[in-house]
Amino acid sequence: MAKQTGIIKLKGTIGDISFYKSADGHLARYKGGVDANRIANDPAFQRTRENGSEFGRAGKGGKVIRNAIRVLLQNAKDKRVVSRLTKSLVAVTKTDTTNERGLRTIQNGDMNTLLGFEFNANGKLGATLFAPFTTSLDRAAGDVGASLAPFAPTVRIAAPSGTTHFKLVMGAAELDFPNESSTFESDETAVLPYDGADTAAIDLSVSLTANSTLPILQVVGVEFYQEVNGQMYPLKNGAFNALSIAQMDTV
Repeated sequence: MAKQTGIIKLKGTIGDISFYKSADGHLARYKGGVDANRIANDPAFQRTRENGSEFGRAGKGGKVIRNAIRVLLQNAKDKRVVSRLTKSLVAVTKTDTTNERGLRTIQNGDMNTLLGFEFNANGKLGATLFAPFTTSLDRAAGDVGASLAPFAPTVRIAAPSGTTHFKLVMGAAELDFPNESSTFESDETAVLPYDGADTAAIDLSVSLTANSTLPILQVVGVEFYQEVNGQMYPLKNGAFNALSIAQMDTV
C-alpha cells in the first residue's frame, strides 16, 4: 500500500493499480487476489470460507449493536468504530465452544469480552469520567440502571478545553443477533455546569422487556457543551464525547 502525494489525488483504477481514499488519506495499491469462484469451491480454501462466514456474522452483529444505540452513538463515535467493533465481535465469535468452526456465533461466545469497548477512541470514557459509578440489572423486571454518588465535575471529569457544561447518558439494549433486531431505551441527566461544586446523586434508569432471554448491553457516556449567549452548543460537534460498554449480560 502506497500513499498518494501531490496536488491531484486519483480515485479509481489504472492498469493494475487501484487508487482510493481511506481514513489514512489517499492511497494506492496493486490489484490482486484469488478468483472468487475458486475461494467458494476449492477445498484448499475451506478455512478461508469459514473465516469469511464468521467475519460476515460479526459485521452484521456490529450493525445490530450500532443500530440499537444509534441515538447515543451519533454523538460519540470515531471514524473507525465500525471496523473496531467488528474486530471485537470476531474475537467474541472465536470464544463460541458450542458450534463448529465457520458456524460460531456472537450470542454463543463470551460477550463479556466487550466490556469497556470505547465507541469513540478520541474521547474514551475510561480517560474522561473518573467518578465511580455502579450499574444494575434486574432481568426479571427488565430494569437497567447506573448510579453515581455526588462528585465535583472539574475534579472527576477530564473535559476538553472550552467546556462549560456536560451531561451523563445511559442506554440499554436487548440484542437479537439471529433476527438482526433490537430494543433500546435511554436516560440522561440535565445539562449540568462544569464547575467545582458537587452534583446531586445521579440515578439513571430504563426499562426493557421483563424476563428477556436476549443478551442485554448497557452503555454509559458523557457529552460536552459550551454555553454561548445563553445557548448550549455541542463542544466541537461531539468530537470528544465518550460512550463505552459498561455492562454485558447474557442468560
